[in-house]
Amino acid sequence: MPEQKTNELVRKIFEAYLENKNLRKTPERFAILEEIYSRNDHFDVETLYIHMKNQKYRVSRATVYNTLELLVSCDLVTKHQFGKNMAQFEKSYGYRQHDHVICIECGKVVEFCDPRIHQIQTMVGDLLKFDVKHHSLNLYGFCSDCSMARKVNESAKTAKPEEN
Repeated sequence: MPEQKTNELVRKIFEAYLENKNLRKTPERFAILEEIYSRNDHFDVETLYIHMKNQKYRVSRATVYNTLELLVSCDLVTKHQFGKNMAQFEKSYGYRQHDHVICIECGKVVEFCDPRIHQIQTMVGDLLKFDVKHHSLNLYGFCSDCSMARKVNESAKTAKPEEN
């Protein structure tokens, strides 16, 4: 689906959600929605807030937090806890099911999609008589950069000092 069509649809979904909950449809809320749907990455609240401030949007940190919670509630944004006590978010409307590999050193998040995981989901659902709608899989390890740095540090620790 083209990006402009998606943006129009998510805006309509958000408008309907706000109306249904008797919440105000403020320009700030829609600016946050637009900003999120212009991104293709995972982000935390602070990163989004700073980016919006740099773009000269007049939004408070509280507005960003509150709007994100509303967007999560109406399934336009997904909230992840990848560790380190910091929530990460990503747009979710029209987004394919995918999973994540997270570096436990630097926090890098890489998405991947493997059809075998969907097959396992279906098989487990059939076996346990569940109508499984979605899943969440996060794998934790060291990215190649951090893995290399760890090896260099380990080598430096085990190297014997030169004698005079």
